[in-house]
Amino acid sequence: MPAAAAREGDYHSALAAINATNVARLGFAWQYDLGTERGQEATPIVANGIMYTSGTWGYVYAVDAATGRQIWKFDPHVPGQIARNPCCDIVNRGVGLANNRVYVASLDGRLHALDAATGHEIWSADTIIDHAMPYASTGAVQIAGDVAVIGNAGADMDHGGVRGYVSAYDLKTGALKWRFFTTPPAPGKPLEHPELAIAAKTWSAERSPALPGGGTAWDGISYDPALNLVYFGTANAAPYDPRLLGPGNGDHLFTASIIAVDADTGKMAWYYQTTPRDHWDFDAVQKFILADIKIAGATRHVIMQANKNGFFYVLDRKTGDLISARNFTLVTWARGVDMKTGRPILAEAGDYFTGPKNVYPSWAGGHTWSPMSWDATTGLVYIPVIDAPSVWVDLQHNHAAVKYLDGFFTDNGVIPDDSYDAAAMKPLFGPMPDLNTLKAGRRGKLVRECLRAWDPVAQKTVWEVETSSGMRGYDGGVLSTDGNLVLQGRGDGNFVVYAADTGRVLKVIQTGSHIMAAPMTYQVRGVQYVAVQVGYGGTAYTVGAIPPQSAAIQYRNTNRIIAFRLDGGAVPLPARRIDPPFTQPPAQTGTISQIRRGEIKFTEQCSRCHVWGPSITPDLRKLSPSVHAAFSKIVLKGVLAPAGMARFDDVLSTAEVDDIHDYLIDQAWQGYRQQRGGQAGGN
Repeated sequence: MPAAAAREGDYHSALAAINATNVARLGFAWQYDLGTERGQEATPIVANGIMYTSGTWGYVYAVDAATGRQIWKFDPHVPGQIARNPCCDIVNRGVGLANNRVYVASLDGRLHALDAATGHEIWSADTIIDHAMPYASTGAVQIAGDVAVIGNAGADMDHGGVRGYVSAYDLKTGALKWRFFTTPPAPGKPLEHPELAIAAKTWSAERSPALPGGGTAWDGISYDPALNLVYFGTANAAPYDPRLLGPGNGDHLFTASIIAVDADTGKMAWYYQTTPRDHWDFDAVQKFILADIKIAGATRHVIMQANKNGFFYVLDRKTGDLISARNFTLVTWARGVDMKTGRPILAEAGDYFTGPKNVYPSWAGGHTWSPMSWDATTGLVYIPVIDAPSVWVDLQHNHAAVKYLDGFFTDNGVIPDDSYDAAAMKPLFGPMPDLNTLKAGRRGKLVRECLRAWDPVAQKTVWEVETSSGMRGYDGGVLSTDGNLVLQGRGDGNFVVYAADTGRVLKVIQTGSHIMAAPMTYQVRGVQYVAVQVGYGGTAYTVGAIPPQSAAIQYRNTNRIIAFRLDGGAVPLPARRIDPPFTQPPAQTGTISQIRRGEIKFTEQCSRCHVWGPSITPDLRKLSPSVHAAFSKIVLKGVLAPAGMARFDDVLSTAEVDDIHDYLIDQAWQGYRQQRGGQAGGN
């Protein structure tokens, strides 16, 4: 992919040797096994015939782009304890490349500069201001002139999240050049830079110091060298419920905002808040496209974003002035955007504090981190759209047994897919609308995914294709090319090629792997290749078992880079997935009340990662005798932290862990008996 394309964030390539007339010949060229089985969200970069990419934890791989032969691999040696911090798996979204160096942020927040030829570490810098807080780094590094820019994640974690900021480091030395905080410090504390005076006016003067505010910049950073501006989006405020942040709250700047700062100084040029006083988890961190487009007869230099909140924003990238904003998917929380004020016009349907509401889009967003692409020839943006709602519930006021949910604070957003069961959820979350009522409220499917071709000038859909995955944010990002092609991987394992002008399907290749990352294309020694990184995880890590449509149900979640070329062969499929059966659990000694308490605590603290059925994390109903024996030490002391199971002694007591264990044993017996066809269990 040309360097300009990567810089502009358009995920478009000028290469056209593979095109709409010959793409039917596209087939397998080579593969590279990343050695992991978690979520893969990075898009590789190719320079001088070498492909560079990142994987889980912040591993970096350099391979021969023509053959897939490994040249070197970098292990950042991240402590397993940090695995608890990311809301959405131990993913990494990509490396930066400049001056024969590769830059990556590992999960624990260290920024590494590596020699591009050898993988040798030249320097590293710790970007985290407080390691006692649940910070993590999962985003791609942005090269901006003489600095490497990186944000962090954590706005959804623990009871109050973290305080967001973006940092810039000297490319040569790793010295910190500037840092921009996205929320003000605790009331009474000094402001680190003058822009925070604007933000402080929009937060309660009585906000608890235990609530740092959120607003992390965990992805979506871009750079315009002509203006020397760095653009980044920010996440939700923390916690979601603004009432918990104190009286007199305003918009909670600079959360859910797009911000432009000077690349040399970090001084703010402008900001635009997409979702003031956000309480639907509508981050503004989706990747940006920088483009020059004709609007009303004049060429405008714009920054474009398909925001999580369902609106497609076109802003002047020098001034931040709003040019247009129209919903690109179904939106019910707002009736539109006021073009005079730039603010959303709120709708009663989005107010879940008066009772559970089915809100479009869901907390996963109408569009999330997965890249969209822009083709200047067709004039279209190709958006991987999540056309799905979530039923939002105020746990504090809905007669819920669960009052806090890790990753959602004191609220809960349940996506009403086929597994949605209002009666089963009622004991934990209180009264919920039933699935039939929800289905009656919308014509067509409640939950679907589609690839949508969007005209950013006319602000309308030109064509769309509903994907066969039919899930909730599990399909991949998008690449377009001058060959009149749009390419996207899906959760069902299909790698699909469309005609960019019409949306007609031109080629489908089954890979046997769940694909979330965006593809890329490059040319080596006169041969054009297309490559994509594959592996299930990411947000899916936090929302339940692997959905039945996913390729990861049938096959092992082998993380790979798969490369294609004309006249290639069939893609080798991973080994078949084999889930272990139930074995007889230990005797159940817990009382009914202990098991009930354990269910509530498990839901609050453990269900974000552990679910029943096929998943990328262990099914805790199937623990071995040795794990049962060490259960308390594992949960409280972190004896399995190197494997990614962090300690929880800061939020759970010994008695609570014992209750959780009793609940798991009870669930294990239920599964064991069901497996045996209802025979007596021997408990």
